Order: sequence, then structure tokens, then C-alpha cells
Amino acid sequence: MRTATTVRRYRDEPVSDAVLERCLLAASWAPSGANQQPWKFVVLRSAEARAVVTDGAARTWDALIDFYNISLPEDGAADKKSRALRTMAEHTRIGGGAPALVVFCIRPQEGTDELQQGGSIFPAVQNFLLAARAQGLGAAITLWHYSCETELRAVAGIPDEWQIAALLTVGWPKGRHHPVRRKPLSEVVVIDNWNTPWQARSGG
Repeated sequence: MRTATTVRRYRDEPVSDAVLERCLLAASWAPSGANQQPWKFVVLRSAEARAVVTDGAARTWDALIDFYNISLPEDGAADKKSRALRTMAEHTRIGGGAPALVVFCIRPQEGTDELQQGGSIFPAVQNFLLAARAQGLGAAITLWHYSCETELRAVAGIPDEWQIAALLTVGWPKGRHHPVRRKPLSEVVVIDNWNTPWQARSGG
């Protein structure tokens, strides 16, 4: 978990069915409301599906650039923000050309809201990510499907009553895994009262 960072740069090396299946099996072990397991995991392999994802990735990136008024960095810029922007741009250019693509879908249960639905699909996404990391893979959660949902549903035959929750790119990372950067517990945990930050007790 400590080194399961988002990975957007992949080597030109396929992900075998055996490796991918271990990730998918881990996803299927996730908890869900009333153990309904209301999910489908769609592995996209066809050239047609990959072209749809590539188009969706490009449209998503164009929208992000406009919305956030992003200026792409100079080629020689080596600061952290510039490197991150270049990596994101490269990721969207690759789009459907990533070594593996997996779409996570959920069939909403009657009477549940979006937060409850998310609690029955995103644990499966996290299980997949951890299983990928355990095998040395890297992965990234994308929302590219928002820009190509109609086309993606058509090419993959996803019924209207199923909701697309996430689209993951997966592959063998260029470079090494590194520790995640997160806020300290004192900023995200409180004891009894919202205004009493976490302080660990001494002892084991």
C-alpha cells in the first residue's frame, strides 16, 4: 500500500492473462453491500474499443486544459509540477494504447444513493490496484469514460442499467515504484471531537 502510487508511464510490454487474472480475482474478493457483488469487470482488447478509449482520453485532456487553463511546460523544465504535467499528457496520448484496460461497472441497487453504490465498487478497484502492485504492475484510475460513454457502451455492449464507475490503465511501469505522499494522521484523524486531532498513545 505504501508504494501503490498512480502509474501512468508503461513499458512496451504486454500484461499476461495469468497476471491480469490474479488482479481480477482479487477485485472479486472485495466486500459489497449485502454481499450482492453488483459488478462487472470489462477487459478491453479490441482495436475498436481501444480507439474509443484513446478518443475519450484526448477529449478529457483537452477539457482539463481548458477548464484549469493549463500551460504545458517547456521540454527542459525539470520541476515536480512540470514532470507531472508531462506524465499526464503522455498518459492521455497513449490512451487506449496502454498495455491493459479494465472498466469497472456496477448495477445500482434500488434505494441506494451514489455514496452507497461507490462503497460496493471502489473496494474492488482498490483490491485490483493492490494486487497489481504486488505483482510489480502499475495502474491509474481514469475518468476517460465520461468523454466517450456512449461509444464505449456501444462497442462493449454495456447495458444502460449498468453504471460505469472507473476505467483503469494497467502495465509494467517505466522506472521504479516509490512511496506515496500523504498528509500526516494528525491532519486527517480526530478523537471523539472534530477539533481534537489524533495523538497516538505511548506504548504498543
